[in-house]
Amino acid sequence: MGFFDTLGEDLATAMRRDPAARSRLEVLVGYSGMHALWMHRLTHALWLRPGFRLPARLLSQSTRFLTGVEIHPGAAIGRRVFIDHGMGVVIGETAEVGDDVLIYHGVTLGGVGPRTGRRHPIVGDDVLLGAGAKLLGAIEIGSGSAVGANAVVLQDAPPNSLVVGIPATVTPRAPHRSSGGGLPSR
Repeated sequence: MGFFDTLGEDLATAMRRDPAARSRLEVLVGYSGMHALWMHRLTHALWLRPGFRLPARLLSQSTRFLTGVEIHPGAAIGRRVFIDHGMGVVIGETAEVGDDVLIYHGVTLGGVGPRTGRRHPIVGDDVLLGAGAKLLGAIEIGSGSAVGANAVVLQDAPPNSLVVGIPATVTPRAPHRSSGGGLPSR
């Protein structure tokens, strides 16, 4: 997809996901979660080019300062991801986020120690990550799942799971249509 196609898709996603969004212009200029995602696309492209990792990190840290959202340039982020009220979101270097994921404020996709290799979560498509959820380690959250607010997730969850609690427990969840984390479309 080209730049303007991607921008249009992102704006449409925000309008569909956030009932408070009044216009595409409002989202374009006033949604820090969107700004963080747009800058991540740039920093990720730099990260993948030899010799550009330092500039990618510096730009991602500047974005963190401006938006309150920290996404490591090495993280892989899918399409139609929406970060709502993004303050405090942290996404680590080896994290992978699928398509149509809804992320609320305070979510962490973090590691659990100084090991090398994959050390951050993989989040499938069409997942909801509730406010304050902490997903830690090289775990996988299956597509169609919902992680409750403030859950501390230390284990894998199969597709269509409900993940809640401290530490989180995993229970089956009724499958739903792809509308982004099981929420109704606007």
